[in-house]
Amino acid sequence: MRYFSMFSGIGGMENGIQNSGELLSEKKTKSIQDMSDSKKRQVGLTCVGFSEIDKYAIQIYKKQYPTHKEYGDASKIDWRECEDFDMLVGGVPCQAWSIAGKRGGFKDSRGTLWYEYFRCLKEKQPSMFLAENVKGILSHNGGNSFVQICECFCELGYAIDFEVLNSKNFGVPQNRQRVFIIGMRLDLLDSCQVF
Repeated sequence: MRYFSMFSGIGGMENGIQNSGELLSEKKTKSIQDMSDSKKRQVGLTCVGFSEIDKYAIQIYKKQYPTHKEYGDASKIDWRECEDFDMLVGGVPCQAWSIAGKRGGFKDSRGTLWYEYFRCLKEKQPSMFLAENVKGILSHNGGNSFVQICECFCELGYAIDFEVLNSKNFGVPQNRQRVFIIGMRLDLLDSCQVF
């Protein structure tokens, strides 16, 4: 599976993706052993590119993932120049939605970066996406902002679901609640058992 990472930071989402690819490989060890080397390379997840603007985050990201192609500012990406991918992943900057901040939402330029995420989905139409943000996005503007985000995903032709997960439940020594939104293109649902 090929994916593109938006708002990548230092590569936290990539770390999870790489770990899930290793778990998939472990489950399929017997069948993988019977594959040719070229087929083995096709198992797992391949990043076709990432976007990030913070120069220090990019330095750390590139140290961890030196082969991933950098696209820079998400608002300046010409998606026609990016190869196709199956999944879009990313966490739009959370400062506009966090209860620890001013909660500017869509009035904050960082909050409007959701529209770049939507633009990518509209232009590339990947099979699925995984988006992440702070739990505070659920209550922003009485919940209306989150409803608006979900409606945009649906208008773009994706069936969605979301869940709040806490990092402390996954072996991380901190209480960090995040909303994860998954989506799959509606035209693919009949042939898939994901939802």
